[in-house]
Parts: sequence; C-alpha cells; structure tokens
Amino acid sequence: MKFYDKLNGAIAHNQSLLFIGLDPNPEMLPEQYCQKSHPQSMIDGLWDWLEFTISQTTDLVCAYKPTLGFYAALGIPGWELLQRTLKAIPAHIPIILDAKHSDLNTSTILAKTVFEEWQIDAITLSPYAGQDHVAPFLVYPDKAVFILCTTSNPSAAILQQYPTAESPFYLQVVKEAKNWGTPEQLGLEVGTIQPDILAKIRKEAPERVILARSIWSEGGNLKNLLSAGLNYNGDGLLLPVSQDMLGSENLSTQLQSLRAEINHLRTEISQENSTCSVWFPDVCLLNQHPLLDLILQLYDIGCIMFGEFVQASGATFPYYIDLRKIISNPQIFHQIVIAYAEILKDLTYDRIAGIPYGSLPTATGLSLHLNSPMIFPRKEVKAHGTRKVIEGNFNPGEVVVVVDDILISGKSVMEGAEKLKYAGLNVNDIVVFMDHEQGVKDRLRENGYQAHAVLTISEITETLYAAGRISEEQFKTLSEIN
Repeated sequence: MKFYDKLNGAIAHNQSLLFIGLDPNPEMLPEQYCQKSHPQSMIDGLWDWLEFTISQTTDLVCAYKPTLGFYAALGIPGWELLQRTLKAIPAHIPIILDAKHSDLNTSTILAKTVFEEWQIDAITLSPYAGQDHVAPFLVYPDKAVFILCTTSNPSAAILQQYPTAESPFYLQVVKEAKNWGTPEQLGLEVGTIQPDILAKIRKEAPERVILARSIWSEGGNLKNLLSAGLNYNGDGLLLPVSQDMLGSENLSTQLQSLRAEINHLRTEISQENSTCSVWFPDVCLLNQHPLLDLILQLYDIGCIMFGEFVQASGATFPYYIDLRKIISNPQIFHQIVIAYAEILKDLTYDRIAGIPYGSLPTATGLSLHLNSPMIFPRKEVKAHGTRKVIEGNFNPGEVVVVVDDILISGKSVMEGAEKLKYAGLNVNDIVVFMDHEQGVKDRLRENGYQAHAVLTISEITETLYAAGRISEEQFKTLSEIN
C-alpha cells in the first residue's frame, strides 16, 4: 500500500492527526522504567516504555516516528531495539523514520535498507544536498519522504530566515522541494510554534502533507497553529504528541482528550473557512491592462517567477511561467479558462486538443465550459493496451484547435499538432496563455498554423512593473530579451 493511502486510512480510521515519536532517550525515560544497575537493564527499560506507548495508542494516532539517532547512539543494542520497535507497530499504522539524512553518498544504500529491508513507509531528509540526494528515495513509488524546512531552535533562525523574514531561505526550500516529488511522495517537516511561519509554508505548498514539530513549546496556540497549517480540506497536518505526555501512566486517557480537542478545533476552523480563499487587488492604475488582476494574482501565487531558469530547450531565461499551480486555486483557474474561451469563441473547430501535460487541465476546463469535446495526443505511446497516439473519440477530417500553455520555441506544440494531423485531423489554430514573442508566431505561421495568445511576456512585465511588483532592473532585463 502506498504511504499516502496508508496515512489517510489511519487518519480516517482513528480520527486522528496525531503521531508519536518513539524515541529511546535515556534522559527522558520515566522513573517507573529506570533500572540503572546494568546497561542491559536500561535497554530493557526503554523497550518496556516503547512497548507500553505503542499498546496504549494504536487506536489514537495516525503514525509513529522513531528517531534513528537515538537508536544509533545506543550501539548494537540500540539497532536491535529499533527492530523490535518496528515489529511491534501494527501494519496498518505508517512508520516515518526520523533520520534527517543529509549524506548524498549513502542515500542509495540507506533508501534500500530503510524501504526494502526494514519496510518503513517514509523518512525525513535534509534538503541541503539538493534533489540528487532525495532522488534515490523517490524511486520507491509506495514510499515517501519529508523534507526538513525549518526548526524551532533559536540559533537556526540566522540561517533559515536569511536573507530576510519576508523572503526566508526556508521558503526557498519549500519552493524547490515541490519540484522533486509529487504531493503523495514528498511532504514537509516544519518545527515551529509560530503560526505565521506555518501559514507561509502552507500558502506556498497547499497540497503537501506537513509534519509539524515543536508545537508544544511555551507560548504556542493550538488553534492558531491549526488554522495556519491545515489545508482546505481540514487535514494535511500531522501533529506530534508532547514528550511530557509520553511519560504518563494515563497516556491513553490523555491522548483521547487531546485528540478530541484537536478534532473540535478542526471542525470550528472548517466552518470558519468554509469557502475558497478570495484574492483582492491592491493596486489601481490609470491605464490598466484588462487582465491586470489575473496577472497580479499569477505573480502573487508564484506562477510567474524571476531569476535564472533553464528551459526545456536548454536556453536560460530571466523568468519562468508555471501554470501548473492554478489547478489548486479554483478562482484563478476559472479566470484563465474564461480568458482562453474569449479567444476560442471567434474560432472554428470541432474539438479541443490539449498538449500533455501542462495544458491538459486547461483544455479539460475549456471542454466543460464550452461544451466542446476534447482529445489529446499522447506524449509517448504505451507498449500495451490500445497503443493509441490520440486519446478520445474523433473522426478524420474534423478541425481541431490546439491548446497549450506557453509559446517559447513552438517546437512541442507543433509536434503535438503533427500527431493530430497524422491521424487525419485538421489543425489551423493554436491558442496559448503566454507568448514568449521573439518571432515564434511567425515561425508557426510559416508552418501553417495561426497562433493566438491570451498575454505576451511584454504585457506581463509592463503590468508587473507598473504595479510595483518587479524592480526597474528586472523590468529592463526582461525588456532587453524582447
């Protein structure tokens, strides 16, 4: 079973977002388990404590999280203790190994050991070595990783909040990590008692599971943390059980009370936030672009980014447009569908064709909005099944309008159009959201296609500059490439 399904199954079955850290820390060992006369007695005491904790909580938590470092510190007896602990956890409860692993050279062998030999469901990783470090863990489709974003220890702030609190390094970690794996395979580990930090991460990654840490420090407000960290479905946030509570002989009773409190607050928050978030404009321009609000929204949610980005062609551009995020924001997605539809209403066609994979959600939205049948050319042909090049029903000789997201070189959209033509369909028009300009429309025209764009990169940059979203230096750099 996939980790994501196993986790959601445990959450639903136990009605709990709580997880327990199974940490054999001798310094935290409750008095009733302490036997200091012989080293092996300490191991026995730790095992008795861990076993009791598991037996009292299997119907109250959604996951267990053993910390690898505590077991390793105990030497060979510690490794043996880890195996006993793993075997004691019921099969339907997912296990997240808290390893904070950070060594690129040992990532492949550790992934094999943890996922194949130990049959653990997920692991925590440090992001500093980048995607190459994470990749060996993601080749296991049924497993998952949690990327460490931020911690609560005060001395870490100088690094994690660099260069500014408004644009901290930990948010850059979130932005990059989202490109490494799917929401089902890659979550985020966040240690904080500050709701604003949790809220920033949730805003940047609305679809990711967040493994919260250190929330019970003095001054933490549970409802504020839940409001900041829960997703729009009222879940997506895993909460730790306090280490102090794990020393209690009445653990089950206390945990039931905590679970009830959290579920009550989740209900309150869901009722308070029962509608989709709404974006409001914060600028007013005299000669504003008709799609001003849409441009600003796309920039504000990170669909329009500026920096040094390598494109699929190998060229480096000072910007990047990522429309894949719009599917998580119905308000903006609807506006984009309407913008496309304004162009399509003046065109003649029988079917809409989306180009995999980026424009398929938009093509689907247009198909529903315009009540027009949709097809799409496959990016690759399967070696099994029907082996179709074109998915969907169509008749040779029909006219198809092609929908894509961005025109840069025109290569990918023409390849898709050629597949459609090879199947006996006619393609005259290609409609995209953004035109990179630099003569790409002329290139398409020379190949027999008429290109239409909702926006050009010039319109986007001019609007963002006028609205104060980008600097004069950024504007000049972008203007020079057009």
